[in-house]
Amino acid sequence: FMETKEPDEIWLIQFYAPWCSFCKQLDPVWHKIGSELRSLGSPVRVGKSDATANTALAKEFKVRNYPAILMLKNNVKYNYPGSRTKDGILDFADRVSGPLVRSLSSTRLFQHAINRHDVIVVYVGATSELKGNLTAAAEELIVHTYFFSASREVLPKELTLTSLPAVLLFKDGTHFIYDKEQDGELKSWIKRERFPNVFLIDSYTLYAMGESGNSSTPLTV
Repeated sequence: FMETKEPDEIWLIQFYAPWCSFCKQLDPVWHKIGSELRSLGSPVRVGKSDATANTALAKEFKVRNYPAILMLKNNVKYNYPGSRTKDGILDFADRVSGPLVRSLSSTRLFQHAINRHDVIVVYVGATSELKGNLTAAAEELIVHTYFFSASREVLPKELTLTSLPAVLLFKDGTHFIYDKEQDGELKSWIKRERFPNVFLIDSYTLYAMGESGNSSTPLTV
């Protein structure tokens, strides 16, 4: 597979085991995901591999549990961290297959992003060291949330920015502005703040919150 695939191909791959009950439950969902991405004209190719038979491939991708879902893009592996639902996996595929930082060129597109996603991170300003830091953070955190860049004119007029460039995180109908002196490293700040204030909890989210250092968010089980 690794020798024959084209360098620019983007693959969404499920590693499964024949005896795994969770894999069997995911199977019809996986076929729907493949059909939907094809119908949308997505560049993402969908595949699955029996990790117990194709052990070399599973070892190369460091598969340790089933079903393991990952995206391979530009020879970089992105592990899917969310619940095994069609909408969750399709959102992951859309997010990771696109640019690390997407451009918001109008107020309408900004409002669409706010309405569609629970949490987004937005860079405002010209090219700078801060934007480079944001792009570096997006390389890891794109599996969790969307990253955008925009001019000041795209954002609501009532939003106050004392200086540019700036990084803002929008969630729960409000926003937070990154302050290096108070918040420390940008990537760590995004990791802590990316959780909505109240949301449905599953085992992955509970684990991820512990890893991020965020232990103050109310949970709904």
